[in-house]
Amino acid sequence: MDINQIDTSLEIPIMEDFYTIQGEGFHSGRAAYFVRTAGCDIGCVWCDVKESWDAKKHQLLSLDKIVTNIVESQAGFCVITGGEPCIYDLTSLTKKIKAKNIYIAIETSGCYELKGDIDWYCFSPKKFSPPKEEAYKKANELKIVISHPSDFKWAEIHASKVSKNCKLYLQTEWSKKERFLPLIIDYIKNNTKWKISLQTHKIMNIP
Repeated sequence: MDINQIDTSLEIPIMEDFYTIQGEGFHSGRAAYFVRTAGCDIGCVWCDVKESWDAKKHQLLSLDKIVTNIVESQAGFCVITGGEPCIYDLTSLTKKIKAKNIYIAIETSGCYELKGDIDWYCFSPKKFSPPKEEAYKKANELKIVISHPSDFKWAEIHASKVSKNCKLYLQTEWSKKERFLPLIIDYIKNNTKWKISLQTHKIMNIP
């Protein structure tokens, strides 16, 4: 499968789609239908969905089927994530979802230009690939994963570039939470513009 040859007006490689509870960030605790696209070339070492990276290993799902699944779940909120969803032109998919009056959030590294109409842009930049400048302008939410002490300084660099209305979150890398969660707590107590994002779906043992 050559992802550059896919007609995204008809179908997109999907690793999985499912109805769950948003576990992290601004919308944490909200019922959400997740659409996880397949394909990512960023390669975060701590990624917990590495199986999403190779688009060729996953099915091409029609946009109509994706939207039908969302509607049948009766979800009013859809999260498009990955992988890296902005690899694909999401114009047709988001248009079809919005036609059903469903609120759309996207989770992206910002490394690719967003093509599509979404309501909430969650920007989680990665050191391995620089984000596009548009990510700072579009971001409703900046989520920085902390896995090294230097990441706090790195977080502030990105926070200085987003709008004043952007919500700021620090989130510990899950396997290092015992080490970094106390540091994040102390940091936020001293830098109150930030909030903690916890991966509560892992605590609840849900997808």
